[in-house]
Amino acid sequence: MNTKVRDFVLPISILILATIIIAVAGADLLVSAPFCIGGKWPVGDQQPWHLLYQLDRWPAIILALCGIIAAITGCIYRNRRDWIKPGIFLVLLLVLGPGLIVNTMFKDYWGRPRPREVIQFGGAKEFLHPWQKGVAHMGRSFPSGHSSAAFYLAAPFFIYRRRKPRVAALWMVGGLIFGIVMSVARITQGGHFLSDNLWAWGMVHLTAVALYYLLRLDSNDTPSIAS
Repeated sequence: MNTKVRDFVLPISILILATIIIAVAGADLLVSAPFCIGGKWPVGDQQPWHLLYQLDRWPAIILALCGIIAAITGCIYRNRRDWIKPGIFLVLLLVLGPGLIVNTMFKDYWGRPRPREVIQFGGAKEFLHPWQKGVAHMGRSFPSGHSSAAFYLAAPFFIYRRRKPRVAALWMVGGLIFGIVMSVARITQGGHFLSDNLWAWGMVHLTAVALYYLLRLDSNDTPSIAS
């Protein structure tokens, strides 16, 4: 299996397998249940979870702004031309991943009720699995917008992947940790189920992989930023 095929097949396999396990084990409801106390979600109002909610998409926006600066710098200075594609990659990934795919195409139209809205936790709506489409604009749980923006911080992995694997690994680990912590925050707040956060990662990661190859960041003539 070549690298390109593996880059797509592995995350898709993880998404499908993990979704099946979560559904069979009833993990969406089981993981959220301890945080629903008396019909409220008090843990999510405590720190650091509340701070993470307020932090929202700002780290992702700052990283994308760095991408814009890198791309503009590359257009102005000839010796920085190698910054253009990585910069464009960072901007496009935020716009297409957390922006268009997660928050517009799915979050607005998939219609999955949030944990705090379902009958099991004192709400009035029926629980739906990730693959069950609800009524558009009547449920904004799938997937998690906050988590998708947090997982986006792993984006520089694809920029440094070929030439600086250690730096790339640090970005990937850091992005995954931040995404997982943000996911925990949203679960404690009754905002999203476990599977919502899983797919937030999956959608952003697969978008990153697609852009990585479309922009040819894997080619020999595309040095990474500060290479």
